Amino acid sequence: MKSLVATIATGFVLMNPTGAFGVEYHVEKGDTLWGIAKEYNTSVESLLDINDLPSDTIYPEQKLEVYETYLVEKGDTLFSIAEENAVTVQELKEWNELTSDLIRIEQELIIKESSKTEVAGTQSIQPTEVQSSSVTKAEDELVGKTISVVATAYTAECEGCSGITYTGINLNEDRHAKVIAVDPNIIPLGSKVYVEGYGYAIAGDIGGAIKGNRIDIHLPTTQEALNWGVREVDVTVIEE
Repeated sequence: MKSLVATIATGFVLMNPTGAFGVEYHVEKGDTLWGIAKEYNTSVESLLDINDLPSDTIYPEQKLEVYETYLVEKGDTLFSIAEENAVTVQELKEWNELTSDLIRIEQELIIKESSKTEVAGTQSIQPTEVQSSSVTKAEDELVGKTISVVATAYTAECEGCSGITYTGINLNEDRHAKVIAVDPNIIPLGSKVYVEGYGYAIAGDIGGAIKGNRIDIHLPTTQEALNWGVREVDVTVIEE
């Protein structure tokens, strides 16, 4: 069974209005729903449900949706995607081989059938949507001021970098540490912040080019930093 169509370029990934895409399998002679489910780590019940099949009878050349993928949109987080699709953040990270909570616009995420009974996304802090100049996280009663900034990215392995932040955080020891460089006149050093598209972080570094409403986010690899590019994002400085 090697007919799984998994990329948009093949022409068999079907968009629907919710932003999710169906990943299709072309049935071959001798296939069974049980065999397809086992091959692609899903269940017969899921295949029946996704494809509105009245029974487990299938036919050669029939197109079946095996599971879905989700196309990341601006403002999405792993938590919101997990909650919308009734899965967990950890499952999303495992299915897509993600080493952090960082996702980017137009990235495709595989959505399979959840194997956990816990509430989706409970393994990640839920970010509150920013509606105005302040944001409140009800669970911990946190309130913070929100500002718009231009965000670039850096890594601990950059040329001339020591890997130690201005406040002493060793990024060489933890390449996945969520740290941002700030202008202390705008965002106080040591502040806990929430950065749109990046998540919760610590304002633990400064930089010669980081003046005014600019930040530099730390990412594990040079490629991830390049993928981030330059963006305008909202940053909430959380008051505890």
